[in-house]
Amino acid sequence: MTPPPSGPVCAGASTAALGAAVTIGYPSFSSYVRARGPVLLRTARSLTANPSDAEDLLQTALAKTFVAWERIEDHRALDGYVRRALLNTRTSQWRKRKVDEFSCDELPEPAGPPESDPAERQVLHDAMWRAVMKLPERQRAMVVLRYYEDLSEAQTAEVLGVSIGTVKSAVSRALGKLREDPELAPVR
Repeated sequence: MTPPPSGPVCAGASTAALGAAVTIGYPSFSSYVRARGPVLLRTARSLTANPSDAEDLLQTALAKTFVAWERIEDHRALDGYVRRALLNTRTSQWRKRKVDEFSCDELPEPAGPPESDPAERQVLHDAMWRAVMKLPERQRAMVVLRYYEDLSEAQTAEVLGVSIGTVKSAVSRALGKLREDPELAPVR
């Protein structure tokens, strides 16, 4: 029996398995890994997108193979055994993956248009107010009540003591003047 190693002991499964293969008397396992490792690595790479993940996958499958080495009766079928271990390990990893999507009864609201620059919004706001201030007082009052205070035509007519038709025609003329205002041309 060999004495225990003096120094740090590696706790990694694959490193321990490969080191134990040489010391415990499984030289056929280490020679199998040396001979078939590149082929098995290609198989592992076909199961994962990341080459580093493929190496980890192969190491895990080889560690499982090493544990079962004595139970494997037909060593001519080792490639099939290791490939099955690769596939089972990858399937287990896939099943354990974190799922970031959850089903729900209601669909989330779609994202609206991107927010504009606050400075640009302020410039537009100031230009609009300057254009509204150029309107005659009665039209200005109707536009403010109708679009800034969000009153209906009937409510605006009631507040100003005029008919609904007067509100409609005055607001229509005011909007026409706003459309023609040169300061608001970039908005159109």
